Amino acid sequence: MSNIPSGLKYSKSHEWVEDMGDGSVRVGITDHAQALLGDMVFVEVPENGSAVNQGEECAVVESVKAASDVYSPLTGEVIEVNESLADTPELINQDPYGAGWIMRIQLSNAAELEELLDADDYGAMLAEDEQ
Repeated sequence: MSNIPSGLKYSKSHEWVEDMGDGSVRVGITDHAQALLGDMVFVEVPENGSAVNQGEECAVVESVKAASDVYSPLTGEVIEVNESLADTPELINQDPYGAGWIMRIQLSNAAELEELLDADDYGAMLAEDEQ
């Protein structure tokens, strides 16, 4: 069973969102997603200052198995990226909800947070997918 921290929000495309309490959020991929992908070998993060739109591609993670797009769970501007991933992409495997975060977004529309899944709903979605 995947690790699904209760204080985060989740997208149906397996990104997690941490509300930083200042109008910005931190984003990464879920434990479930990193486990499916396997060992990370490369991460392409968006540029600081770039605009991201909810549901659109914004980053790429490559593992020994496949390359996969990361979709922005919310609309806004990228204000910080995890520079550590350039040299140590395996941080996503080791600590997907901590050191393996991908980017921080200044939100354009905070109401979009309400559209995301909570931990219980995300867990239920994963359970349904496994049936």
